[in-house]
Amino acid sequence: MNQRETLCVKDDHLVIGGCDAVSLAAEFGTPLYVMDEAFIRGMCRIYRESLAEYGPYRVLYASKAFCCKGIYRIVEEEGLGADVVSGGELYTALSAGMPADSIYFHGNNKTVEELEMAVENGVHAVVLDCLDEIGLLDHVADSLDKEVGVLVRVNPGVEAHTHHYIQTAKPDSKFGFNLAAGLAEEAVGAVLKTQHLRLLGLHAHIGSQIFDKKPFVLALHKLTDFMKEIREKFGVDCEELNLGGGFGIWYSEEDRKIPASGYAEYTRALAEALDEDVREKKLKRPVLVIEPGRSIVGEAGVTLYTVGAVKEIPGIRKYVSVDGGMFDNPRFALYQAKYSAALANRMNDKAEETVTIAGKCCESGDMLAVDVRLPKAERGDTLAVFSTGAYNYSMASNYNRNAVPPVVLVCDGRADLLVKPQSYEDLVRNDVIPARLQKVKR
Repeated sequence: MNQRETLCVKDDHLVIGGCDAVSLAAEFGTPLYVMDEAFIRGMCRIYRESLAEYGPYRVLYASKAFCCKGIYRIVEEEGLGADVVSGGELYTALSAGMPADSIYFHGNNKTVEELEMAVENGVHAVVLDCLDEIGLLDHVADSLDKEVGVLVRVNPGVEAHTHHYIQTAKPDSKFGFNLAAGLAEEAVGAVLKTQHLRLLGLHAHIGSQIFDKKPFVLALHKLTDFMKEIREKFGVDCEELNLGGGFGIWYSEEDRKIPASGYAEYTRALAEALDEDVREKKLKRPVLVIEPGRSIVGEAGVTLYTVGAVKEIPGIRKYVSVDGGMFDNPRFALYQAKYSAALANRMNDKAEETVTIAGKCCESGDMLAVDVRLPKAERGDTLAVFSTGAYNYSMASNYNRNAVPPVVLVCDGRADLLVKPQSYEDLVRNDVIPARLQKVKR
């Protein structure tokens, strides 16, 4: 694990945010998502304080990583805004008290209802992603008699070295306007012809789980070149340059262990490159906007499970099954994501076996980690899987009618529910038996 002050070992047990993991499992049950509040707040401050050394900036929390009311309260208290990608995320942010003018609304296929919701509530910006959305949003704004700030999402064609499912700026992508093909310029021109849309600037997001700073800087250079073209052709200066997020985190020994403070290197590289480009290209310095999500909450999360069946196939594999699976963490099934794990109740025991951690779903691909080193696991052990704070609860489902686990926030030895556990009653709450299928009393 990537140890830190709030993720350590004490008396042979894993301790998260000052709370004994085994005690958390006993109190709240398993599976259980545990989120380290101090880590989350620390990451927010690192991003905000590192950018404050330069010109105007804005840090937005990428909601899709982990969305609930409590996380919005934390990031707002730390001075961050939010980006949202659906009406549900927007509703959650607003219901938690997040100011609408701190929210940016993304999405490659926003519905009319979602656009109306965003405009009515006065979000700071709608990020445009396709040509017909420009006219659609202008019509919505006209019907509501509102002016709407917009960013044009640009696909700069920078391919980051990451899984192809989370590359978002390769030439063939469902996201953004292709820069090389001239579609981004066409979109800017279309926005400037509308009656109710105000061009704030540009947006780009090149992918996720990226450790190399060079792709981010390359994308920035391409965008500032485009900003210069926009000024020369349309006579307009971009007020904002949003470079998205995508900074990598530690999941397994194959990944770099970056100290929390190390993420300031990403932001400083971007800010310094922007300042250099502004000078060289004689541009008005835009507000630099970034959208970290995974790097704020990813390593803050640990999921706790209880070990059940242990099955060995001689000469092939040993399966350690737990009471969770792809319903609480589908990332292995989706793109073979790698994780590290430990026995939270026996942290000092030597890892002596290579095992595969299997979930309880009725799917052969329901795995949480393959070929991980563990002490000899036994039924009843508490298993901890690390770096599960991002895209685990967000992607959870009720597959096989399993309940989505609760989320607990820990800090200074205190544990509080962020998301309540689901009950079986919750699982059937929206089920309807049509009248013609009702049992007839005899």
